[in-house]
Amino acid sequence: MKISSVVVLSMFLVSIASMGLIQNADAAGAIEGEFKLGEVLDESVGWFIVVGLGMVFAGIISAEIKIEEKYLGNMQSSEGFNTAGRIIKTGLTAAAIVSAWTWAATLLQSSTVAYLYGVSGPFWYAAGATIQVLLFGILAIELKRKAPNAHTFLEIIRARFGAGTHKIFLGFALTCNMIVTGMLLLGGAAVVNGLTGMDISLAAFLIPVGVMIYTLVGGLKATFVADYMHTVIIFIVILTFVATVFFISPITGGIEGMYNKLVEAAALNPVLEPTFVEGEPGNAMGAYLTMASAGGLIFGVINIVGNFGTVFVDQAYWQRAIAAQPSSTVKGFLLGGMCWFAIPFTLATTMGLTAVALDVELTPEQVQLGLTVPAAASVLMGEIGAIMVLVMLFMAVTSAGSAELIAVSSLLTYDIYRTYKNPNATGKQLLKVSRAVIVAFGLGMGALAVVLLGMGLSLGFVYLAMGILIGSAVIPIALTIIWNRTTRAGAVAGALIGVCLSLTTWTSVAASEADGVIDMLSLIHI
Repeated sequence: MKISSVVVLSMFLVSIASMGLIQNADAAGAIEGEFKLGEVLDESVGWFIVVGLGMVFAGIISAEIKIEEKYLGNMQSSEGFNTAGRIIKTGLTAAAIVSAWTWAATLLQSSTVAYLYGVSGPFWYAAGATIQVLLFGILAIELKRKAPNAHTFLEIIRARFGAGTHKIFLGFALTCNMIVTGMLLLGGAAVVNGLTGMDISLAAFLIPVGVMIYTLVGGLKATFVADYMHTVIIFIVILTFVATVFFISPITGGIEGMYNKLVEAAALNPVLEPTFVEGEPGNAMGAYLTMASAGGLIFGVINIVGNFGTVFVDQAYWQRAIAAQPSSTVKGFLLGGMCWFAIPFTLATTMGLTAVALDVELTPEQVQLGLTVPAAASVLMGEIGAIMVLVMLFMAVTSAGSAELIAVSSLLTYDIYRTYKNPNATGKQLLKVSRAVIVAFGLGMGALAVVLLGMGLSLGFVYLAMGILIGSAVIPIALTIIWNRTTRAGAVAGALIGVCLSLTTWTSVAASEADGVIDMLSLIHI
């Protein structure tokens, strides 16, 4: 898509939003301060987004791949399916990084911390999750230099330390993929349910279907095409929200109106918890427009530590490094990281603070489910805002979901099937296994989300848990790639001892803070 087309499309969406606001201003004002689950949109809208839009994108991307195969002679092979030919340039690499890093949590959790802690929350979310992508560029170029023909980062670990160590880190990698997938579907399904009333388990199960189809057809290349399209749409929706909140909406009153409303909100409902000093408010003077925030700082530390794991241990990012041209690898990751910063920071400081300014009432359960953005959009723009949130979330979930699908496919194909089951596998056999894994994991993604929902696990819980479970593998993996003196014993001990200490500390602190009771609520609020 050309830049001019993107600009025109942006202006079109903004104009539609403006017209919708003018027509529905009274209705939006009537529901100010109230968000009722499942009552914003008709359930049919949820079905249209989850199934209809999913099939549209699956058809478009699949058709593009098939046309390219027919007229350019780019026939699918196992190598091309999992590496995209290793010829991806800087711009597409950057778009893929932005898309892969834009989860449901990126859009929902960032706005949640803005609602809870004010402007410091979005900053720490964006900054704390950008540094990992920027630093990963170093590992990416080392991978290209030392193992130019690798399909996964685990192949390097096996080459250096053998099968035992390889299996341990394979466990960490698959755990990472399941956690990320769980967060994607939990967030996406919660929003669909919250806005349309569509059954949350059914939404979680159906969201991956379209992703599975185009990934099955085109492999990694299809995910790159989808990444670009989805990233453009996400930026357009965010810019539309920014224009609406700060320049168009009579409800917010523009920039000055938002400032005054946030000052009033701090006086009526100051940010009091958590705090470093007993008796003192969590934020300086309880304000939302301050960086002096205990909660924001604590979240920032958790965010920085936890997100190292979901980049360095996630095969999806290694796969993008593998697919990129050597000259484009570092530039693509640097550009992608800087562009990604704008997504959580801009969206959260817009919609998260809008929820505060308009005094949108959310229960603690709704906050943990990540419903701040849909609630704010619904109160501000009515049905138009709700639909835009659904489209944006669907783009984020499906694009990041396709990255996880092809990542798991590569791990199971090359690190299990070819390594341990059939070392002499042909290209056709590898391609067949890759596609079988995509079908199996595509269906399993939905089943996993249903299980997590059945266990009562929220997006907030899974987000905090990810650093605990996979964070200890970061340094061993990084040192294995870049430091020749790294030993097998050191890598294994660092990863396993680290996760044991993390779990022990987490549960111990939670128990001490909750009078010896360890449950999901206490683990979230340590």
